[in-house]
Amino acid sequence: MISRIDLRGDALPEGGALRDLLPRAEFDVEAALEKVRPICEDVHHRGTAALIEYAQKFDGVELSQVRVPTEAIKAALEQLDPAVRAALEESIRRARIVHREQRRTEHTTQVVPGGTVTEKWVPVERVGLYAPGGRSVYPSSVVMNVVPAQEAGVESIALASPPQKEFGGLPHPTILAACALLGVDEVYAAGGAQAVAMFAYGTSGPDGCPPANMVTGPGNIWVAAAKRYFTGKIGIDTEAGPTEIAVLADSTADPVHVAADLISQAEHDPLAAAVLVTDSAELADAVEKELEPQVAATKHVEDRIKPALAGKQSAIVLVDSLEDGLKVVDAYGAEHLEIQTADAAAWAARVRNAGAIFVGPWAPVSLGDYCAGSNHVLPTGGCACHSSGLSVQSFLRGIHIVDYTRDALAEVTHHVVTLAEAEDLPAHGAALKARFGWKVPTQ
Repeated sequence: MISRIDLRGDALPEGGALRDLLPRAEFDVEAALEKVRPICEDVHHRGTAALIEYAQKFDGVELSQVRVPTEAIKAALEQLDPAVRAALEESIRRARIVHREQRRTEHTTQVVPGGTVTEKWVPVERVGLYAPGGRSVYPSSVVMNVVPAQEAGVESIALASPPQKEFGGLPHPTILAACALLGVDEVYAAGGAQAVAMFAYGTSGPDGCPPANMVTGPGNIWVAAAKRYFTGKIGIDTEAGPTEIAVLADSTADPVHVAADLISQAEHDPLAAAVLVTDSAELADAVEKELEPQVAATKHVEDRIKPALAGKQSAIVLVDSLEDGLKVVDAYGAEHLEIQTADAAAWAARVRNAGAIFVGPWAPVSLGDYCAGSNHVLPTGGCACHSSGLSVQSFLRGIHIVDYTRDALAEVTHHVVTLAEAEDLPAHGAALKARFGWKVPTQ
């Protein structure tokens, strides 16, 4: 059901050579880019009419308008299962606790007497948030996108989610209910690359969507390709690929827990990655044995879980020691990394590359997906070595405010002029000389 990679016996290679030995899904955003380009430009030129046409083509629904009526959003909340509502409210409450603490404050540094640099943090003016609605529906992604944007102080928030044939062309009612709980009333029934294009270019008319400064949220390869297409025109969070879980475990780990956690991510998508890294062959055997009955007892077996576990992106990786295991998980840079070892907190503290780290047997990835308070929009495909998950900081821009007096400028002018001339940019120096009668102040 799942392959093995045996890295025992020889010294582990370094850097890229080690990464090349590890499992990874094939996710060719560049190839998808050429397919989304005409879709994006069609939305640019035809706006809402193109969105309605693509809803028919890709989602099998006939829309009369793309923006979801406010009444439909309110009705979705009124009809929501009370237990689901309570769970969403708790998810929102915990996410707010964590994300509110992330808000940066303005700070002024006195560089020299009379010379200060202030860094102030300004939220993005308008964001477009994407909530997937393909194989599964993710109201939790609504929470994870909206809460940090709100806590950052973003004034204008719009959300797009694919239209659902089952619900008359509206996004899934649980998505709409989550929007209602969060106070988001600008929602569009649009999915895929066309939704990203709608946010990037904007659409006109009474059903139109004003352009956004930034687009965030997980999605399929077409969403990722559209984000790449618009990088530079709008801000993006990340090009999200298939979900990943890596588990670093030793002989103290419970194979029932490990198997369950691998399956929990495999059920997302046939390209989902499930990786166990362990120095215990006995644990590897026990987990492999435990996968069979647990897979058989759940849903989405043939279309998602089995192909995900059997795919080249998933494996049990055997290492000689936890030290080697740490090198492997750092080289892998998982979206989600669980540490199920003795002294798990100490090993977790040494990890450098992961989107989020889950410590010990009582912090499974599923907790982070919904109610830990952390954010589940995380870097995939090894991008955790250079990128972070979605947070309040994602929606803030740091702006430096430089304030110098005449004396403070005079004190440093000779250095500025010297550096400007060293770079053959004499006009840079002249901009200072002009303030002092074209003479460099003496020191």
